[in-house]
Amino acid sequence: MNGTLERMGVFSLIINIGLVVLKLGLAALSGSLALTASATDSAVDIFASLAVLVGLVISKRKTRTFPFGLYKVENVVSIVIALLILAAGYEIAKEAIGRAAAPVTAEWWMLLGVGLTVIVPLVWSRYEMRVGKAANSPSLMAEARHYQTDVLSSLIVFASVAASALGFGVDRIGALLILPFIAMSAWDLIADGMKVLLDASLDAETLGEVRAIVESFPGVVQVKSLVGRNSGWYRFLQVDIVVRTSGLDKAHRLSEGLEEAIRDGVSNVERVVIHYEPQLKTSVVYGVPLSDPSGTISEHLGKASYFALMELKVDDASLVRQEIVVNPYQADEKQKGLQAARMLVDQGVDVLLLKESLEGKGPSYVLADAGVETRITDARTLGEILSELEGHLKES
Repeated sequence: MNGTLERMGVFSLIINIGLVVLKLGLAALSGSLALTASATDSAVDIFASLAVLVGLVISKRKTRTFPFGLYKVENVVSIVIALLILAAGYEIAKEAIGRAAAPVTAEWWMLLGVGLTVIVPLVWSRYEMRVGKAANSPSLMAEARHYQTDVLSSLIVFASVAASALGFGVDRIGALLILPFIAMSAWDLIADGMKVLLDASLDAETLGEVRAIVESFPGVVQVKSLVGRNSGWYRFLQVDIVVRTSGLDKAHRLSEGLEEAIRDGVSNVERVVIHYEPQLKTSVVYGVPLSDPSGTISEHLGKASYFALMELKVDDASLVRQEIVVNPYQADEKQKGLQAARMLVDQGVDVLLLKESLEGKGPSYVLADAGVETRITDARTLGEILSELEGHLKES
């Protein structure tokens, strides 16, 4: 992606040089102040394009002094661009107000050249904005907005030159009309750049995408906090979660899997910091595969017709709730055990009691990643299991 952004910077520089040469040539031939001011603005763009190109190259460097990278260089570049735009606006104002009106020699063929100064920035700004948004690059988006300002100002110049060709002396008025567009564009760039330099939060839409990924991840019980920020086109995230498992190894594997899921689901994520803590449980949910609703234990997980869910309090082993749910995957030809395991995770099962060992099988990994413990039982009915659980919890 960085190579693409750097090429965009080079192309932008070439376009700006071409626009400056064209505008200066037309200004020299016509004597138009509006064209001169527009050429001055585009000349500033050359330096701005160089600044963007340098920013894109520097932003990915890491040094001992800046071990996390120079990501915010792009945002500094954006602010510099804004200041250069304001400087160009000042020059336009000074020329338009302070200089005596001079005759403008405008030929109709010149309108073709001025028309190019409208069409080229318009087409390039749309393309550059699309690439900048895809890469979340503030400097490219800043340049695209500046090109859009050039389109508006070039339209005014076009109208001014056309009016001059008809004999109307509105050249200085055209130059002054360019100023508000330049001021608004500069303000937008400064505001956007300062938000990142002051560590403003990621936008609500991006944070919502991340939250949805975290909340749907197996083993995550609660999202306690989620914060993020931009640095250049990179995103940094910090997530505090409560996990179902109490084992450090399992919790660490869960956090690694969650980080990978976030990177896959959200673009340009440079770093994810995940803090996790175990869930404090006052009750335990047990799952048991059943062959029938009367309570006969099934020999197989995936082929079970039903699942019994029993929630018992930890302190006194009293039964909080008990329900029987249908296994919707029992008739599937493939991965019925895997799908059943995922369903039990979604049901909040903490301990799964089975007649068969799942070691080395797909469902075992799903359950382990979600922090679900599996135990082998010799019980034949749900009643026997319930008695064993109550006795075990009371003893412990």
